[in-house]
Amino acid sequence: MGKRMLITSTDLMMIQFLVPHVINLTEHGYEVEIACSEVGGRMEEIREKLKGYVKKIHMVRLVRSPASFTNFKGYQDMKKVISSGNYDMIWTNEPVMGVVTRLAARQARKRGTKVLYMVHGFHFYKGAPLVNWLVYYPIESFASRFCDEIVTINREDYRRAKRLYAPEVRYIHGIGVDTANLNQKTIHTDIRKQLGLQDNDFIVLSVGELNKNKNHKVIIKAISQIHEKEVKYILCGKGAQQKNLEKLAKKYKISGQIFFLGYRKDVADICQQSDLFAFPSYREGLGLASLEAMYSGLPLVASAIRGVEDYAENGKAGFLCSPDDSRAFARAILRLKNDGQLRQKCSKNNRKAAVPYCLDNVKKEVMSLFEQELKNRNGS
Repeated sequence: MGKRMLITSTDLMMIQFLVPHVINLTEHGYEVEIACSEVGGRMEEIREKLKGYVKKIHMVRLVRSPASFTNFKGYQDMKKVISSGNYDMIWTNEPVMGVVTRLAARQARKRGTKVLYMVHGFHFYKGAPLVNWLVYYPIESFASRFCDEIVTINREDYRRAKRLYAPEVRYIHGIGVDTANLNQKTIHTDIRKQLGLQDNDFIVLSVGELNKNKNHKVIIKAISQIHEKEVKYILCGKGAQQKNLEKLAKKYKISGQIFFLGYRKDVADICQQSDLFAFPSYREGLGLASLEAMYSGLPLVASAIRGVEDYAENGKAGFLCSPDDSRAFARAILRLKNDGQLRQKCSKNNRKAAVPYCLDNVKKEVMSLFEQELKNRNGS
């Protein structure tokens, strides 16, 4: 049974999520090549991490905007890669890369190549802006005709994909939470000492890029409504919204309760010393940061949105709120702050709920997808 595979994605998707799966596939006898568009300047890092694991690394001229003429050049690049590759399987990821790869692989499919498209979060979803439905839904509906299987990482996208035209639609538990650092028992960074916090300070933590979608402003507003100075909010991440968030904290006169730490490599340490994880996004495909926090045993206050609702049950994981409802977030934070027993129950529930999403388990799910498709290809 042939196991020649091409995996396509942006360089960011590859380095952040797919590298462990590439290595795992290679270790299980697959001959893997990858094709990436460079949108994050991570190609050298990819080459270093996958040295000895992939047969070849291709570059294609694609950008994330579906309207860019550059993507026509990327389409030609991808056609050239696929036509010369004689692949048994193509695994493609992300909207633009996914559409271009599927279109470029039409002739290869006629020759028996199986094409699998993994959705990391449709841009059309419950509550999405109308423009998203007008632009992305018709494109995905059209492109769904040109693959053998669509794989989703949340239930809402699964239900949506079932209405498209792919012959097969399957759901898996995300792309994998890497628990290696989260299992550490030694704390190397004393974040309370570093920030001058007291033992009785209640730490609310968020991890992620400081952008509009991550919606950190609602937690700052919520903390301003609690009126308890021992509630501290730590944000790990960089982004264009930092100055606006700092101004908001100053406006509400709680600057001394808000800490911007930038990009951190010791998030696992900070999780172990925090009391609560806040995940107030407007949109997520799944929400890796919240799953990492859950595996670390933190209760959640999070948005009641696609993906998060797959693994976080309101009242058991913590509390889920409407993304713009700062008063609901304030009530949730205060209730968890004042009820240690509830926090312990949520912690226990969250550790258990996160297990199916851990990398070792997801590797098996991903491997099963390809093994089944290759069996189908060979008519067994």
